[in-house]
Amino acid sequence: MAKIKGTVVVDTERCKGCDLCVQACPQSVLELNAKVNSKGYHYATMVNEDCIGCMSCGMVCPDAVITVYRFKVDA
Repeated sequence: MAKIKGTVVVDTERCKGCDLCVQACPQSVLELNAKVNSKGYHYATMVNEDCIGCMSCGMVCPDAVITVYRFKVDA
């Protein structure tokens, strides 16, 4: 049976580093990067591959800068 995995893409230039997505992620996939974008904000970034594609991060993002892609992998 196929298993669902996910990957998160963040528009780093529009991310304001509010940390809501980091807190919403049940798998601790996201963290705020130590680097800053051109506006001076620490942006969210994917730090591990355990994403289950639940889209919690994208739903809580107030600026809609997160896209979650889901795909099937063979178990």
